[in-house]
Order: sequence, then C-alpha cells, then structure tokens
Amino acid sequence: MKNIFKQAVIAVGFIAAAQGALAAGDPAAGESKVAVCAACHGADGNSPAPNYPKLAGLGEKYLLKQLKDIKSGERNIAEMTGLLDALSEQDLEDIAAFFDSKPLQLAGAKPMKVLMNSGVEVDALELGEKIFRAGNPEVGAPACTGCHSPRGLGNAPAAYPRLSGQHAEYIEKQLRAFRAGERVNDGDQMIMRQVAQHLSDSEIKALANYISGLN
Repeated sequence: MKNIFKQAVIAVGFIAAAQGALAAGDPAAGESKVAVCAACHGADGNSPAPNYPKLAGLGEKYLLKQLKDIKSGERNIAEMTGLLDALSEQDLEDIAAFFDSKPLQLAGAKPMKVLMNSGVEVDALELGEKIFRAGNPEVGAPACTGCHSPRGLGNAPAAYPRLSGQHAEYIEKQLRAFRAGERVNDGDQMIMRQVAQHLSDSEIKALANYISGLN
C-alpha cells in the first residue's frame, strides 16, 4: 500500500509538470464546438443518462487529457469513435474549458445493501464511506481522498477529476474497467488499476454509490 501512495505522489508531480505547459482553453469559444457532445453529455455537461458521464466541472486538464486520449485511441470509447478526428488541439482545449466552467448537478446517493463475499449483507453507504475515506488496509487499497480530496472535488492542477456528484453507474463502470485492464489511460504508474484490482464487485458498487452523493 505504501508503494501505491508513493506512486500517487510521484504521478501528481509528473502530471502537473506535463500539463502545466498546456495553453488554457477558451470557454466562450468552446460553447460553439460542443454540439456533437450534447446528445450524450447534455448541453452543459450534465448528462441525464447514467451510462454517460457528467463532464461539468470535472477539471479542465483532466477533461483535455481524456479528449486527447480518446482522439489518439489510447482510451477506447466505442460511442466516440471518429467524433474527435476533425478537431484541432485548440478545439479540444476550448471544449475542455467550456465543460469545466459549468456547475455540476449532483446525482445523489441511494440507500441500499450490498452482499459481501462472505455472504453478509452490509449497508452500502457505510461501506462506501469507509473505503473512500480509509481505503481497505487488509488488501492494500488506499483511500480515495489522497487524490480526489475529502469531498471528492478532485485536484485540478494535478489533473485528478472531480468525482462527487457523478453518476454512480458510470463510476462503477470505470472502476470495473480499470480492474479488468480495459481502461489503461491512468498513466505509467497505473494508479487506478492498482487500486481497483483490490476491490470486489460489492465494494465497487458501494463506493460508487457513496461518491455520487458527495458535495
């Protein structure tokens, strides 16, 4: 677990240094370039569908990295195949700036129970909060707060996204993808893949649900 924490700190430094050289996008210019995004993500980045992520307020540098990764093919999202091909780097910067400038509408957590591998049902919100704030020392999973802040607001300079208020279904899908090695654009340190590999299905569901209600 200490290695994961150490790698996270190193990764923050590398990401911040690399992203610091990027020019800031223009939100006003971006508004005229997001029509293709609105169908899935909402005109203001607040997706009404839980299978599509909310983009509003996630952090400009994080959004720009995802757009670049999707365009280059490093991050594979079938629904977005070819959508960004004709866009310039400035277009991507403007789109990222536009969505980051919008307030995120909270999704909200739900009361539920999850079945642990032991066969015991536990309160999902309590379990989710425990993992988010303290991790799971038994399996070496660190707390989420180290990178994403105690309120889930992320770390914009380091390109760590805001998680709070995101659709629980989307968070769950991404954690499963990191765990399975289907999503691999978390950097050479593989921070998210190393964290997610230790989480069970029930823990992922509980964590995603809890995070969706943070503010």
